[in-house]
Amino acid sequence: MRRVILFVSMLAIGLGAAMSAPDAREAKAKSAAPEMASLTPSDDPVVEKADRVVVLKGERKLVLMRSDRVLDVFHVALGRYAKGHKQREGDQRTPEGTYMLDSKLPKSNFYRAILISYPNAQDTARARQNGVRPGGKVEIHGLPGGWDAQTLGHPKFDWTDGCIAVTNREMDRIWARVDAGTPIEIHP
Repeated sequence: MRRVILFVSMLAIGLGAAMSAPDAREAKAKSAAPEMASLTPSDDPVVEKADRVVVLKGERKLVLMRSDRVLDVFHVALGRYAKGHKQREGDQRTPEGTYMLDSKLPKSNFYRAILISYPNAQDTARARQNGVRPGGKVEIHGLPGGWDAQTLGHPKFDWTDGCIAVTNREMDRIWARVDAGTPIEIHP
């Protein structure tokens, strides 16, 4: 497991550096090919789907994988108290462990959301043992309506209640590449 995390970290760092200016590249591509400007990622029939999502909380990165290949890397904001595994409802921590992406929510309090299957049986048992509720509705999502990344301090400031947040443009890319039923690994 440790080698997998190291491998993904190294790939994410390398690809992250290569992708450090996605907005500039997208703007250049749009100006070079104006007829493509209206094409959204979900409309693109050749988008390669991820078969796994890996989140590296310590590096604030979300990595879309296909087998052992990195498809895309995103800088993320997490729950306000990002260190440690989510213990209970309202603790504003992002869970750690292996889950599934349950469903896509085109309408939510945020710009698109993909529901994560937290809590799993272990999370529920741990919460019950501690006499608390485990919480739920942990998602990968875009920005809240009416807000922009700069105002939120995204992604430098962890502003969610335990979710994994990206910009709206990044959420479009994730939305196009991830289907419900895809596993997600969330590492410390």
